[in-house]
Amino acid sequence: MLKKILEKNPYQLIATAAFIDLFILCVCWEWFISPLRPDGSWLILKGLPLLFAIPGLWHGKVYTMQWASMLILLYITEGLVRITETGANFWLALLETLLATIAFVCLLIYLKPIKARAKSLAKQSPSTK
Repeated sequence: MLKKILEKNPYQLIATAAFIDLFILCVCWEWFISPLRPDGSWLILKGLPLLFAIPGLWHGKVYTMQWASMLILLYITEGLVRITETGANFWLALLETLLATIAFVCLLIYLKPIKARAKSLAKQSPSTK
């Protein structure tokens, strides 16, 4: 098991870990740390899209990494908007922004050589026009 983990790209692992951490943060934030309403709020569902991306990230699926890199921008935006709040929300928003930014950067670094290879293969293949 450990050998399989160590064989994965470190950027893939960091992005996957950031998505998992961000999901946990979203659920805890909106459920019991500092919910919008006293008994929790429906904002807890904002973590749900992250769950759909985690298996694909773990398995290194390029398509999942591409759409996840666009999805994560919503969490960066939310963190930046909510960072203006006070108290615990400030620190939670800061953590959300940090985790989402780490995930975004790692996904871009992981995908860059893959996209470069795809472009070079496209240039080498005969044109169908």
